[in-house]
Amino acid sequence: MTLQEAEKGWGGVYSLLLTPYHDDLSIDYDLYGEYVRWQVAQGVHHLFSVCGSSEMTSLTLEERLQCARVAVKNSCGHKVVATANLEPSRPAQIEEIKRMEDAGVDGLVFITKSYGCDDEIMVRYITELAEHAAKPILLYEFPGFPNNKISAAAYGKLAADGIVQGIKDTTCIMEGGISDKIRVQGESCVMQANIPYLLESYEQGARGVIATPSTCGVGILRKMWDAYLAGDMAKATEYHADVCALSDVTGSGFPASAKYLVQLQGIPMQVYTRGGAEKHLNAQGYKNLRVWHDAAVRKGLMEA
Repeated sequence: MTLQEAEKGWGGVYSLLLTPYHDDLSIDYDLYGEYVRWQVAQGVHHLFSVCGSSEMTSLTLEERLQCARVAVKNSCGHKVVATANLEPSRPAQIEEIKRMEDAGVDGLVFITKSYGCDDEIMVRYITELAEHAAKPILLYEFPGFPNNKISAAAYGKLAADGIVQGIKDTTCIMEGGISDKIRVQGESCVMQANIPYLLESYEQGARGVIATPSTCGVGILRKMWDAYLAGDMAKATEYHADVCALSDVTGSGFPASAKYLVQLQGIPMQVYTRGGAEKHLNAQGYKNLRVWHDAAVRKGLMEA
């Protein structure tokens, strides 16, 4: 599978979608739709609603479903995926799957919960959940639960059996991490979440990226992807450095920091988060983000 083929399937550049709030921390669904359309205009391949960057564990099931609906409505035909097994019990997860599919998403994302310490249990859990799904499935090593990593052996089994179409790998290492999954990915799409190793991952065969900088700077990730596909390693390397810098500058206070960068680019998103991440941004932090944004504008990487 070429990367051009991957981006038409389940690979390519994903946008992780932030959740905008009103002053009372209720979700601003109108702004959410505007934000989704803005992300599409940045050149993203696919949209990931209901994810870690969405603060999904702070959202109710009804809120998660409505976010998915709004993302689908404003996706302009781009694929939308959403996490569909957050509920605590197995029966509730099965109901969640059906309701998320009814919301119109193109694919479901299953987090690995806390089964990473046992390959047999992990494979059985995902396989049994998949029996209740009609849509394609991606895996996500969501760090919000312990033992969230899946082994290459377990992933390879699920990919070979056609149970899953891809994974957002969050091991943050190459050997013993994403490289091992790439070797067994077959026709699935292993996608990198760790920015420092992104270019190296592409070189080893990763077929996409699902990472936090996409919340506010997906256009840079797309430029890097296009440069790599064109064989222009000099440009790909330069864009990789830009994405690394963006990842660093948003690291403190994320996702509030990403919401502020979205705001600086013309989408009036408040920095509020339900976890209080904005409290970690002080005057110096905001200034740091503005300086980085202004430099990115001068380089043609972001909008003013």
